[in-house]
Amino acid sequence: MLLAMEWFERVARMRRWTRGGERDPNRVLLLLLALGELHRRGYAPLRYRDVEEPLGELLAEFGPAKPASPGYAFHQLAADGLWEVLTHQGVGSPGPDASTLRAYDAAGRLAPRFAKELMADAAVFTQIVRLLLQLNFEPGLHDDLRTAVGLPPEPAVPASVAAHVEGLLPRARPDVLLRQKVLVAYDCRCAFCGFEGWMGNSVVGLDAARLRWGAFDGYDDLSNALCLCTLHHRLLDRGVLSLTRSGAILVSRHFVGTTESARTLVDSLVGRRVAAPRAGFPGPHRTNVDWHARQVFRGPARTS
Repeated sequence: MLLAMEWFERVARMRRWTRGGERDPNRVLLLLLALGELHRRGYAPLRYRDVEEPLGELLAEFGPAKPASPGYAFHQLAADGLWEVLTHQGVGSPGPDASTLRAYDAAGRLAPRFAKELMADAAVFTQIVRLLLQLNFEPGLHDDLRTAVGLPPEPAVPASVAAHVEGLLPRARPDVLLRQKVLVAYDCRCAFCGFEGWMGNSVVGLDAARLRWGAFDGYDDLSNALCLCTLHHRLLDRGVLSLTRSGAILVSRHFVGTTESARTLVDSLVGRRVAAPRAGFPGPHRTNVDWHARQVFRGPARTS
């Protein structure tokens, strides 16, 4: 476990660029892509020209609105001690420029000791993936990310391994009553579309959706949460939807939906006012609204 702890700690140190709460998941996404390749095909170098396109798609889909280039991630990940870049001249990156990486026919691979440890212990592999996801993305995106990079659903791991990882996660504990508080504050209705649904005495299809992500100091509090239906929660986390300080709903121009239901459920939200909570309950704080609009929303917003 001592060797495993070294890798857990290195992953935790690279977790994100924290200045101003800005997201910088570029190296994380490359590492997840490499772990997916290791899981499916075994240990082998990944040529830059082969991963440039899929990495670019991951950056566009799960990174901030202005992601760095694939070349930046390919070059920079080596600084974390988990990755190395190879050219015909030996180990060492020729730089972050994509055209240079292609010209040198650069390839990257997981650091040999790191890969050996991952292949030797499935529990360590599982917890490395979990740590990367927990420290950089909202839980609602984890399954999407696993699918995108070719990783299976998370299996159970020994409690001893899980305990080591728990100690590296953010200290703030989730509020298990947050959903209940949000439901009460918003009268059990989606703040975007007004949906409500019940099965017996249980509310169904409604979530407590955070604006500022838990991995980026987003607390489980009504000032950082909305009551949203499952669909609009997912679209909020993916950056299709956001809102302004004044409470106007934003819809990304990048969203494409050709059916009547897409027009009804998404396009019609453009400019609509988000529902306010009941009197006596706080609405979203402007700092959390601003963070989501800057760091998650895939702008620009539609105007009609």
